[in-house]
Amino acid sequence: MASTNNVTELIITGLFQDPEVQRVCFVLFLPVYLATVVGNGLIVVTVSVSKSLHSPMYFFLGYLSLVEICYSSTVVPKFITDLLVKVKTISLKGCLAQIFFSHFFGVAEILLLMAMAYDRYVAICKPLDYMNIMSRQVCHMLVAGSWLGGFIHSIIQVLITIPLPFCGPNVMDHYFCDLQPLFKLACKDTFVEGVSVLANSGLIALCSFLILVSFYIVILFNLRKRSAEGRRKALSTCASHITVVTLFFGPAIFLYMRPSSTFTVDKLVAVVYTVITLMLNPIIYTLRNAEVKAAMRKLWARKGNWDTSGKGMIR
Repeated sequence: MASTNNVTELIITGLFQDPEVQRVCFVLFLPVYLATVVGNGLIVVTVSVSKSLHSPMYFFLGYLSLVEICYSSTVVPKFITDLLVKVKTISLKGCLAQIFFSHFFGVAEILLLMAMAYDRYVAICKPLDYMNIMSRQVCHMLVAGSWLGGFIHSIIQVLITIPLPFCGPNVMDHYFCDLQPLFKLACKDTFVEGVSVLANSGLIALCSFLILVSFYIVILFNLRKRSAEGRRKALSTCASHITVVTLFFGPAIFLYMRPSSTFTVDKLVAVVYTVITLMLNPIIYTLRNAEVKAAMRKLWARKGNWDTSGKGMIR
């Protein structure tokens, strides 16, 4: 017999309950979100307009930064505004939409990180065939595949969740909508749905992480044959990728490859990959990449030379 949904609105407990702590969090996390958008946006603009950054590596980096802006914007703005209100609410449909887009952009980011690792593998292990293998068409296909993979994954998550009956209570112990906290509110046993999420999210994260680690092990093995200068340049690029991969996959695997225990721990871990990591990524990529820093300096120099009278660039 079909169950009736009496719940149309959910109350979110938030990250902390103390109003003073929430105001402190607002002061801390608002600059973090702004830095995330500005930092990643600057990378997108720099890669788009700089002729020196048209290689596949920077093509993927530009799209990765775009995905990180979108990913952060599905969760963080509401999280920040909720810090200023006493009762934090979201409609059930809005909750499902947040789940869809957060998983969509999250998996798209995972697949883009894999594409970047494959690009570095080809560049280092098969340098003579690099331009043929990593053609413009292949790069566009890999980016399109990351979007498609994220879409398919998210559709599955939402289709698992929509049939669940929600008849009360409606208080979600989290600071944004995610699957496990939402399953706790369903008026039925959600063991099967929990296993499905484990298979869909946890295994994607774990398998992708293992594939990425395999790529970098092969890369490091092949670097033994390079000169000291060649090893230094390759390791500098790979170190940035490995750092980003570790910061992103560590918390995700922790959350999705185990049964949820204390939501306080889960919420704090989720803050790492929904707020902190997305701010750190543009810093990691720019500080360790001389070409990106040089392109940004040229971009700012061009901006500084712009005629304030509105007549154009001073030549």
